[in-house]
Amino acid sequence: MTSYKLTYFNFTGLGEPIRFLLSYLDIDFEDNRIEIEQWPSVKHTMPYGTLPLLEIDGKVLNQSSAICRYLAKKANLAGSDDWESLLIDIAVDNYKDFALSLKSYWFEPNEETKAAKYVTLVNETIPFYMEKFEKIVGENNGYFVNGKLSWADLFFISVMDHLIYRLNIDMFKDRPNLQALREKVLAVPKIKSWIEKRPLSFDIA
Repeated sequence: MTSYKLTYFNFTGLGEPIRFLLSYLDIDFEDNRIEIEQWPSVKHTMPYGTLPLLEIDGKVLNQSSAICRYLAKKANLAGSDDWESLLIDIAVDNYKDFALSLKSYWFEPNEETKAAKYVTLVNETIPFYMEKFEKIVGENNGYFVNGKLSWADLFFISVMDHLIYRLNIDMFKDRPNLQALREKVLAVPKIKSWIEKRPLSFDIA
């Protein structure tokens, strides 16, 4: 029997899409969680000094998107043809661009600069991206691509809790298409089961 071990921090973030997909596939996996305080002492043991990592029968894999795509293919959530797969990849990469634009805020050490960046995020960055996501989902019958569930939907919904916690902004407010997508994803039986049993962490407590 194939063994799966996911190593990530003790919160949702980029580990959660992998947890969603493993759960969707009904795969039992070891959910190895590292506390933030532990990270400096173990970072050097990671292949590229980053997380998440997924071990499959002892083979260590990094890069969250590549891991998700691999699992999504097993789950038939990676597109029915090359064009659909491309659109799914684009949706995920657009989200990752959005997340990258937020990191300069929450890792900013200067409080005055951080406050100025927050104003820009609230008034410009978040509305720019979230309105585009809202429109795309509305145009695709409630999903990111071709009116059906894909790993782009699971990826987006699974990581949003962490962003909302980090920024203390309800980014789903007044965006009914994205709210409906979240409800649909979280109602998927195996995802719902994972949500009910997953450990609490600071971003979903």
